[in-house]
Amino acid sequence: MQIPGQGQPGAAGRLYNFSAGPSALPAEVLQQAADEMLSWHGCGMSVMEMSHRGKEFGSILAQAFADLRELLAVPDNFRILFMQGGAIAENAIVPMNLIGRRAGFTPKADYVVTGTWSIKSQEEARKYGEVNIAASTEAQGFLSIPPVAEWRLSDDAAYVHLCTNETIVGVEYHEMPMIGQDSGSVVVADASSHILSRPIDFSRVGVVYAGAQKNIGPAGLTLVIVRDDLLDHALPITPTAFNWRIVSDADSMYNTPPTYAIYIAGLVFQWLKRQGGVAGIERANIAKAQLLYDYLDSSAFYVNRVDPACRSRMNVPFQLRDATRNDAFLEAARARGLVQLKGHKLVGGMRASIYNAMPLAGVQALIEFMREFERTSA
Repeated sequence: MQIPGQGQPGAAGRLYNFSAGPSALPAEVLQQAADEMLSWHGCGMSVMEMSHRGKEFGSILAQAFADLRELLAVPDNFRILFMQGGAIAENAIVPMNLIGRRAGFTPKADYVVTGTWSIKSQEEARKYGEVNIAASTEAQGFLSIPPVAEWRLSDDAAYVHLCTNETIVGVEYHEMPMIGQDSGSVVVADASSHILSRPIDFSRVGVVYAGAQKNIGPAGLTLVIVRDDLLDHALPITPTAFNWRIVSDADSMYNTPPTYAIYIAGLVFQWLKRQGGVAGIERANIAKAQLLYDYLDSSAFYVNRVDPACRSRMNVPFQLRDATRNDAFLEAARARGLVQLKGHKLVGGMRASIYNAMPLAGVQALIEFMREFERTSA
């Protein structure tokens, strides 16, 4: 079974897929998965058919753990958990495991609200304790990230939660913020839409979590990277399968894990290592994003309103100044093999999600089309 390369839009159905998630996977990974579908490494079984307790899947799991730790330079005092439910489930699992960690204080957490996903996160956390909105850019339309100096952090919060890349509005923290060392709080980061696109400074964070369906693999797998000292603070109501300590002690196999999603993630980790690791893919991501933003800034036909200081490298929303041309733009783009460019319903317009698997050639093809559409629409 042969899968055409991502760089050949239209060839046997392979297009440039700008979906925000589930998103494009590297063609090499899809080809390897296809080749191994019926018999993984000659064992006579598909990965989907294996017992999660068997030696075959055990080797897949161990390699995935090791490769992810290497790629992100995860320190030894952090545990990697493979869980399920996506970031939406972690919106509840995080407070269930952390909001009560400060003995003698009312369960409480700080949230910085920079877009739709951090709104959802803080709404869910309110079911388990008090929530303080330390900062929000909602009144300004979520076009920027508030400076740390302006955050109103609580003295008694268990953690401060951030969504470090907002997929819908296209804002991104370009470095993990530093909160005061004298604070009893820790930073929790929802990194779902830019995990493995750039390094993470683990000296500034206690927990990082991410759904896999942007940069890692199919929907169904959730990554949690949590510091050792944060494992033992779960609320009594926490379901056993969501208790980080129990999941960690069981090597992410307290219950049957999403085995095929872990397998695909492992193939993606190996692909990333061949690209020069996280440092190599970050250079590629910077180049892709800069090319697209430079074109948008040079055009009078399209506009991106996000503060340039915090524009996302992964999700690039833009509008046609004449919104009556939106449908024509999308139809013409699809005819050119450029798909999933429609913006989220909450903000409208267009959105190009250019995750790790999107090649530079795909961004170049998009810009070429946008130039042509602008020229023919004048």
